[in-house]
Amino acid sequence: MSFPGIEDERFIRGDVPMTKQEIRILTIAKAQIEPNAIVWDIGAGTGSISVEAALQAKDGHVYAIERNPEGIGLIKRNAEKFQVKNLTAVEGEAPQALLELPSCDVAVIGGSGQHLDAILDLISSRLKKGGRIVLNCITVQTLASCLSYMRSHQAVFTYEVIQVQINRLQAVGPYNMAKAINPIYIATCQKVRDTGGI
Repeated sequence: MSFPGIEDERFIRGDVPMTKQEIRILTIAKAQIEPNAIVWDIGAGTGSISVEAALQAKDGHVYAIERNPEGIGLIKRNAEKFQVKNLTAVEGEAPQALLELPSCDVAVIGGSGQHLDAILDLISSRLKKGGRIVLNCITVQTLASCLSYMRSHQAVFTYEVIQVQINRLQAVGPYNMAKAINPIYIATCQKVRDTGGI
């Protein structure tokens, strides 16, 4: 059995941003991925969340959507390194890159390229009832966009947001000091009503 929280150092990283271990653990926990789930990882970066999701969805499939060609290469290399066969890298920008994918049980959004409303509209029409969206917001503007969207779709979604600040102790001479990881907001949204399209 695999547990979420692969050490950061085990991933092949390059120059593409990667979601840190502690945030990945929380993201996967909030996503509640079933073994047969179909997962979209939008703005997948290096594929660290995609790999973790694929290990949870052993009988399902993960689609890692990334617009950066370097990121696509890293996703494929990390999938191979961790021997996950149920992960497909999809090069392109959301929401257009999502159009041909099968409907999903879970959507994780790590990057939206300033198209968040359009991405959420498409996910809303393709997410199964009871499915979840987990959105990792680095900026307050992304969080504000997410909250605005969810407040205007309260008949369709319930949502919650947590703010996470992680500090790791590191040795500095004879002392241990806290090294901060950028704070992040994690929004978890659950589809409670099937819309048949928005």
